[in-house]
Amino acid sequence: MQSTNDSIDILIVAAEASSALYACRLLEYWKKAGVNVRAFGIGSREMENLGVEIVGRSEELAVVGLFEVIKHAGEIRRVYNRLVELALERKPKAVLLLDYPGFNLRLAKKLKKQGLKIIYYISPQIWAWHKSRIHDIRKSVDKMLVVLPFEVDFYRGQNVEVEFVGHPLLDEINPQLFDEDEHRRSREKFGVGAGDFCVGLMPGSRYSELSRHLKVQVETAELLYDKNPRLKFMLLVAPNFSVDEIKAMLPQTHIPLILCKGEPMQMVSLVDAVLCASGTATLVVGLMKKPMVVMYKMNPMTAWLARHFVTGTAHFGLINLILNSRVVQEFFQGDANAQTMAAELQKIIDDKTYYNEIKSKLASSHELLGRKGATERVARALNTYLDS
Repeated sequence: MQSTNDSIDILIVAAEASSALYACRLLEYWKKAGVNVRAFGIGSREMENLGVEIVGRSEELAVVGLFEVIKHAGEIRRVYNRLVELALERKPKAVLLLDYPGFNLRLAKKLKKQGLKIIYYISPQIWAWHKSRIHDIRKSVDKMLVVLPFEVDFYRGQNVEVEFVGHPLLDEINPQLFDEDEHRRSREKFGVGAGDFCVGLMPGSRYSELSRHLKVQVETAELLYDKNPRLKFMLLVAPNFSVDEIKAMLPQTHIPLILCKGEPMQMVSLVDAVLCASGTATLVVGLMKKPMVVMYKMNPMTAWLARHFVTGTAHFGLINLILNSRVVQEFFQGDANAQTMAAELQKIIDDKTYYNEIKSKLASSHELLGRKGATERVARALNTYLDS
């Protein structure tokens, strides 16, 4: 796209923390290229700082599960209606939807009927469940921009226009993160010495995840600490939360817990192993080659539905799905308890052969996710619609 002084309207929906990060990178790319984009939609504080007119906040709308959605139905409906109203008024050149399928597919269906161009970046995991959604995608989406290589064949087989752009997380990897001297200096700033073993806690990027994961993750850390008080523990704060917000939610604990806020990969580089909520975070940890334990808890009824309808995969951890193998252990619902997860983490800490084996297998995730430059490829794919 040629740089222009004329503003280009685009509607962006990035309701999850990871999606908001990818949207930010696209907005930064356009700004650097001199493309005057006037964006509105759902996004994070960081997106708002980049000039996006925020109609709904990702921090408030990122909910998972039927009952969680029902609880927030009023706000979700309000934002949906406002987005439709603004889209019909402004007629954006493109509607860019990232993940968030329940909301986005409904929005796509509505706006496609109004003649708007719909581009879906970061595919919903319909290959794992809700495969019936492919019919809505075929009717309502002009192009899928996918980040997982196996998604290409899936969509082509369903007669959906698709392009593999590579995973945007690859662009977040800075070689300096693997520099031993820089790694040592960064850890020392948090009181973590070269010989210390540091366990990272990543309870999630949604309020509902924090309410279900934070306490059990801290309890897991307590069990480990009681066996070995020399261990260090660092809670990695998700991009859409502040340290003060997390402090207010923390249960009382006797362990010295370090709170860290920064770029996700920078934070993960500081620790040696991670107790990680399932989601994109497992990819971040995997790309940094850090052994992990993956866990997830949700509303019991939502969990029952998930067990009965998620039939397309043997794993729920995204990193295991990418590697097509149970490289790291996963614990769901009742199995995601402090005793079970502490036992697995203790094995990772004590057994160096096991630790290095996991690390070696995680290293192959780099090759499976394409190559760097995803944001630029997304921008090029959008040019067809923004230049028209």
